[in-house]
Amino acid sequence: MHVKIYDTTLRDGSQSEHISFSVEDKLRIAEKLDRLGIHYIEGGWPGSNPKDIDFFKRIRDVRLKNAKIVAFGSTRRASLSVEEDKNIKSLLDADTPTVCIFGKSWDLHVRDALNISLEENLKLIEDSVSYLKSRGREVIYDAEHFFDAYKANPDYAVDTLKVAERAGADTIVLCDTNGGALAYEVRDIINSVKTQIKTPLGIHAHNDSDMAVANSIIAVRMGVRHVQGTMNGYGERCGNANLCSIIPNIKLKLKIDCITDEQLKQLTEASRYVSEIANLSPQNNLPFVGSSAFAHKGGIHVSAVQKNPLTYEHIEPDTVGNTRRVLVSELAGRSNMLVKAKEYGYDLDKNSKKVQEILARLKDLESQGYQFEGAEASFELLMRRSFGRAKKFFDLEGFRVIVGTRENKLISEATVKVVVDGKKEHTAAEGNGPVNALDNAFRKALEKFYPEIKDTYLTDYKVRVLDEKEGTAARVRVLIQSSDDRSSWGTVGVSENIIEASWLALADSYEYKLMKVMKENV
Repeated sequence: MHVKIYDTTLRDGSQSEHISFSVEDKLRIAEKLDRLGIHYIEGGWPGSNPKDIDFFKRIRDVRLKNAKIVAFGSTRRASLSVEEDKNIKSLLDADTPTVCIFGKSWDLHVRDALNISLEENLKLIEDSVSYLKSRGREVIYDAEHFFDAYKANPDYAVDTLKVAERAGADTIVLCDTNGGALAYEVRDIINSVKTQIKTPLGIHAHNDSDMAVANSIIAVRMGVRHVQGTMNGYGERCGNANLCSIIPNIKLKLKIDCITDEQLKQLTEASRYVSEIANLSPQNNLPFVGSSAFAHKGGIHVSAVQKNPLTYEHIEPDTVGNTRRVLVSELAGRSNMLVKAKEYGYDLDKNSKKVQEILARLKDLESQGYQFEGAEASFELLMRRSFGRAKKFFDLEGFRVIVGTRENKLISEATVKVVVDGKKEHTAAEGNGPVNALDNAFRKALEKFYPEIKDTYLTDYKVRVLDEKEGTAARVRVLIQSSDDRSSWGTVGVSENIIEASWLALADSYEYKLMKVMKENV
């Protein structure tokens, strides 16, 4: 028993708000999906835009090991013969081994959208499928709006499948295009369809009712062997069925093969890779692949997980390429401290006074507004300072930031004084804003002593007002995410002054970077 995975990130996923893939983006994602073991990669609709046409030309030169590239389109137009239809011709010109076409299953769409008779719609489906089959293509037929269609007119909905089967479709996919079906409806309708259709069935679910993954899994339980979806659930409106949840559920929970064990370990990395290419921040709370999927915060939870991970984890994180994380916060107990200490190379006894000291210090800082869940680099520095093992790379003597106008343009300028091994450096720099100017001046001062700073850059900057009632005098928390060519890390600063809070977070960021360099060179 085997389930084929069909990815439509490059077509359906690209219809998500805020996503616009270039041809280069699509080529890179296709290669990543191929390595993940995806069986079908839908490249786009070659009849709709020049970019997709270019993709299909260029993907021919890419050597794929696992996946078939699929061109997507619709059945022929009612006013044209199948030989004359430009959409059908573009599918063939894409020169892919597999094509996927959709047709209308819902009588409402046939009458109100196409404005043709129900019988004529059946002819469109049959002509299109049979013609593409006669041209040597594997044909996947997507029965658009099928579950709504079945609920409205079951006999006609099934008739559309029967003509696709008669025309030679290799797979018939039942689509929940509006995303409104519930799992029990999907189960019952598939049960009925199976008694009337012998062609292998597929499922294509949208997530408008937050049921896309559940509906896909129940379909597989009912014998469907072809599942369509997108990476991270990207897609129009509320998105498509999320393959990052579907794949591990099929393989680990249903015990049905879809990709190999080794490929499954690439899932988290592939999810984050696609997010990066899409220029979207990864969703921390995604099941299986999110950074919070195996993150533990409560002290009781951490204590139990250390004894037996099954107490609060449904799978081992590394099976999907993810990692277990222990968070530190005001909810932390001794177990959290012991785990984090071990991560940093300290072997502590649970009754150690040092554990209590660090825990007390942590809770005091969080009462002031510090938050270390998104700033673990700052927490590691805090712990190392508590043990007296944090090297002092530089001393901060002070800074000044000036915001003003020059030639009717707003400018920001910062000056910074730092001392390294007794040598003082006083630098100035401009920036797009006060924090950017401060960062530029700080970096300029440190690079003279530590050229490794040059490959460090800020990837995210967040400000949170902590005491809204205090208005402009409120304390603020600044969270900074920094990266180099190998990793990323978060740091935090808190102050009534947003510039000082930024300064504190920046200082931790560069100190953490230099600590990393020192450890790598040992």
